[in-house]
Amino acid sequence: MTDLEAYYNKFNEEKRLDSRHGRVEFVTSMHYIHQCLDEIVKERAKEEIHILDIGAGTGRYSVPLAQEGFDVTAVELVKHNLGRLKQKGAGVHAYQGNAMNLKKFSDDSFDVTLLFGPMYHLHEEKDKLAALREAVRVTRPGGRILVAYIMNEFSVITYAFKEKHILEALQEGMLTEDYHCTSKANPLYSMVRLEDIEALDRQVEVRRRQIIAADGAANYMRPFLNALTEEEFDAFLQYHLATCERMDLMGASGHTVDILVKEESENV
Repeated sequence: MTDLEAYYNKFNEEKRLDSRHGRVEFVTSMHYIHQCLDEIVKERAKEEIHILDIGAGTGRYSVPLAQEGFDVTAVELVKHNLGRLKQKGAGVHAYQGNAMNLKKFSDDSFDVTLLFGPMYHLHEEKDKLAALREAVRVTRPGGRILVAYIMNEFSVITYAFKEKHILEALQEGMLTEDYHCTSKANPLYSMVRLEDIEALDRQVEVRRRQIIAADGAANYMRPFLNALTEEEFDAFLQYHLATCERMDLMGASGHTVDILVKEESENV
């Protein structure tokens, strides 16, 4: 068993997205998934639209999309998560697999591909690039690829300063001279900046449609969000959805989603 598998055998991904800050991330991500799907639905029926969820976890995105009538395939590395996904019996085609090698799937097979978990855990650029290339390969020309990342500044502000680990982080090489997290900061999680994402995008045949802050300030405000009434929290959600495309707020978000379109090229 890998360290990642051992971690997710204990970590409750379901509960994370049920929290107030997790709901911000989930609602925002689903909003933009549906935005992509709505454009495709104009062309053909839901059941003819194929979605691939890579690193699907317990199916928090796969299951509701399948229940809406889309044809959904899920790939998950961790057997524990995969088992929980299958138990939901939502008609998702679920397989164990690795984001860096999707040989089970042919080129140009899916209309929308979600890469929401793997980039959190791949430290090396070559590994991130392998996962991104596979996601692009299996997506049809003109299809959408949505890629989620954990952002560097959220991690530095939260762990190094808010939780008072800054001196330890500097002494033990968890941060570079310009305060970019290294693999020593967290062996399981990889934190990136906007320029790191852009450097990956330049190496594949895609164009960026937009990039969004999936949770914005929500992770910094956990106790304050928890204290809001449901009506007040709904107002925060509306605020976040109105501002999550603003580049001046992007880099410090906890998570971002990079929304890409596969180029229609003979070389793809």
